[in-house]
Amino acid sequence: MTGHPHPAPDERGLERLVATVERLRREAERARREADDRALIELATGVLVERLGCGPAQAAGQLTTLAAKAGVSRLEVAADVLRAVAGDRIGAAGAADPEAAVRLRVAESAALGAPDTQAAAAGLLEHALAPLGATAVAVWATEPGGALILAGYAGFTAEEARRWRHVPPGVLTPAGRSLTERRMIWHPDSSLPAIGRPASAGGRVTVPMTAAGRQLGVLEICWPHDLPPRPPRIERQIESLAELCAHTLDAPYAAHAPATPAQTEIVDLADTLPDPALVLRAHPDADGEPADFLVRHVNERITAGDGLLEAYPLVSGARLLEACPPAAEGLFARLEHVHATGEPFRAERMPFGLTTTGVADVSITRHGDSLLLVWREHDEGARLAGLLEHAQRLGRIGGFEENALTGQITWNAQLYSLYGLAPGDPPIPLERLRDHAHPDDEVALGRFLRTVLHHRRFAATAFRLQRPDGVARHMRVVAEPVFGPDGRLMAVRGAYQDISSQHWTEVALAVTRDQLAHTEEQSAARDRLALQLQQAIMPPSHGRIDSLGLRIAVRYRPAQKEHLVGGDWYDAVALPSRQVLLSVGDVAGHGVEAATGMVVLRNALRGLAATGAGPAQLLSWLNQVAHHLADRMTATAVCGLYDPPTRTLRWARAGHLPPILLREGDGAELALVKGPLLGAFTDARYEEGQVQVQAGDTLLMYTDGLIERRDHNLRHAQDRLLDIARRPAATLEHRLDDLLTHCNSDTDDDTCLIGVHVT
Repeated sequence: MTGHPHPAPDERGLERLVATVERLRREAERARREADDRALIELATGVLVERLGCGPAQAAGQLTTLAAKAGVSRLEVAADVLRAVAGDRIGAAGAADPEAAVRLRVAESAALGAPDTQAAAAGLLEHALAPLGATAVAVWATEPGGALILAGYAGFTAEEARRWRHVPPGVLTPAGRSLTERRMIWHPDSSLPAIGRPASAGGRVTVPMTAAGRQLGVLEICWPHDLPPRPPRIERQIESLAELCAHTLDAPYAAHAPATPAQTEIVDLADTLPDPALVLRAHPDADGEPADFLVRHVNERITAGDGLLEAYPLVSGARLLEACPPAAEGLFARLEHVHATGEPFRAERMPFGLTTTGVADVSITRHGDSLLLVWREHDEGARLAGLLEHAQRLGRIGGFEENALTGQITWNAQLYSLYGLAPGDPPIPLERLRDHAHPDDEVALGRFLRTVLHHRRFAATAFRLQRPDGVARHMRVVAEPVFGPDGRLMAVRGAYQDISSQHWTEVALAVTRDQLAHTEEQSAARDRLALQLQQAIMPPSHGRIDSLGLRIAVRYRPAQKEHLVGGDWYDAVALPSRQVLLSVGDVAGHGVEAATGMVVLRNALRGLAATGAGPAQLLSWLNQVAHHLADRMTATAVCGLYDPPTRTLRWARAGHLPPILLREGDGAELALVKGPLLGAFTDARYEEGQVQVQAGDTLLMYTDGLIERRDHNLRHAQDRLLDIARRPAATLEHRLDDLLTHCNSDTDDDTCLIGVHVT
């Protein structure tokens, strides 16, 4: 035969034992639920006994009769009776939902009857939160400083609860956010660390648990999924549960409650403090929020008349705002915050209207339902002494005094540090200063000591201090004698200052100044060389060249600053072909490089013009010179060839401003022809223009230094030049001088100007 093997006798016994344990557990849970239900019904029965003036049996019968007539359970009737009588938040939360009202009242009954917060959390989850879909709940209690303690939980494993038993201050968790922001927060699934994650990865809600304005903790409820839109009635139910949990953490609040052992300890602590201290307790308004703070205790510093203005006497039992109105200015808000959150408050030099100076160091801490307020009035003399000590440390200054009557020498702590001595070492007398200085400074120190100790006058000197640790420091010492009313020497006072960093800075500056002077000398020599080179190459700026029916005048104006010597050039020369070469140009840059570049291009153009080529071809060749033979310099230029028999001017330009032709009192620029900078492109092409001149015409060629201004564009400057050029002039030289005078350029650049008059 085949079949399933029968379990062994031991296995059957184990299975029966497991089944028995499970059955007993279910029965215990059922009995607990029934006990919670009975407690709620008994509470409602007691209310009916008091209201109807009947016995318990008649009240229970009345409860049953009301349930039968309404067609609801006795639990629902009991919950409705309690809502009508109590008028509390739980009743308001369940007013529109009878089922919720029952759940909340059963949860309330279970919590009030629970032996501890752990049992209250389990009853809360079973009776009130599981029907809302929640799977876990945590009850957090606050500690001074903002820490959180897991006081009770349900739905989490014991291992998870052990890991989260304490959350230090400053750790950002969902419960910590509610504690800090003092409001209910709905949290979607996020990356914030929290109890139950990642097992409980759904949404959760956290709400502060408040009693009489004090945040005693935070209630955290978890769902296994993202939270749907929450209606206001759900929020009211959760808020009522948070208020219920608050009662499991603290006894009901009463302003007149007798002192507890914890309150006695805080009073004893206040009496041991060396500073003025108050023990305060919140005085609630009708809504349970602090309207004022009652003075529970004042320590001996205040009762002795120290640390508080006489206008505001404080005694036990007084109200803070009534006795001391200045407390409303900033202090009351701090007290409220510490009372609500338990987060300590400390501040230095805080405005504090209860003291004579109006400024104090203040500390506020919460201990149970009491606040400890401690302050220390700022002493102005001590503050100034602290500032002086701080300034001496930053300035590396140490002070001393030598009593001429007793011989006692007093040093401050900074002077010991400057000398490299320990505070307990004997100070060094002023007359023994030479024993600790560099031998080369002996003469200067001797003169200093004679002035102070013998002539008894103020003196100062610098020296090198040889410290016992082998370190040498550059120091400055100043001293002056102090005389009594009878003219007798009483003491010598003075100070030392470590000026080592200043000394080495001065040494470095001296080296830098020497290097700078050498560099400036070299630069000046280069500028002089460039100017001499330029002046040697350029023809005279004044004078007249008469050749082949032309009268030619030139002007050259160098830059005012020698270091700005540039590469401007001009040329006017008769060629072997009996044509006249007219040119101006400007090499980019300043200094020797620009001057030598000008020499290269000017002389190259003269040599190339002897070939008889036209202006466009001459500039094309000159571009090759600038690009390949002159270390890739760039320049602008205008090249013109005048043929006297035909009175024809052929011209080309390389990025330069066009010439101006003046005729019969009018003038205009020559039609622009294309041509890029010299040296900019390898195979640059240049166009050639031609103009027929007449007797009496004047041609002007110039570089941009004549017209450039920083505050106007180039077109505006060209129009201004035309206006000046059209003015009548007695001679060609007068016209050029007039242009140099009235074309008010401001760039301090070289200027070349050629005037050609056809006779």
